[in-house]
This record gives sequence, C-alpha cells and structure tokens, in this order.
Amino acid sequence: MDYSSLANEFGMPLWLLGVVIVWTLAWKAFALWKSARLNQPVWFILILVVNTFGIFEILYLFIFSKININAKDSKKPLLKAKTQKRKRK
Repeated sequence: MDYSSLANEFGMPLWLLGVVIVWTLAWKAFALWKSARLNQPVWFILILVVNTFGIFEILYLFIFSKININAKDSKKPLLKAKTQKRKRK
C-alpha cells in the first residue's frame, strides 16, 4: 500500500502520518520495554495488541507501571541486590 494514498484516505498530509507513526512506535517500544523489565506479561500483551496512538502506552508508563501489584514480581529488589554485590567487591 502506498503511504500517500493512505494519508489521503485519512485526510492528512504525508508528513503528519509519518509523525504519528514515529510517535506511536516510540511510546509503544518504551512501554513494552518497561513492562518486560518489570515482569508484567499481561501488560506486555495488552500494549502489544491495543493501538491507541500512544495514549495507552503513556498511561501505562506514568501511572500503571508505578503500581506494584505483587511485591515478589518486582525486579527492583533484585537490581538493588546486584548493585550491592558489586559495591562489596
């Protein structure tokens, strides 16, 4: 499919379609990375499947990723333990 015809179908200039694509991919990539880091497979799948032009991803990054549902699933204590081991050496 030609991007110019896709942009015309949505009634927007081609450069704006490019900006929307880059915007969406950047937020999606960062949110997927963070959900994988925090070992949250449900959020990972939701972010991967649901496309909201970055809105869902931004909400996850700034609100939902801060909520610690289960303390044992959090990797932050593991990261602290690793850095403490390095400091001892």
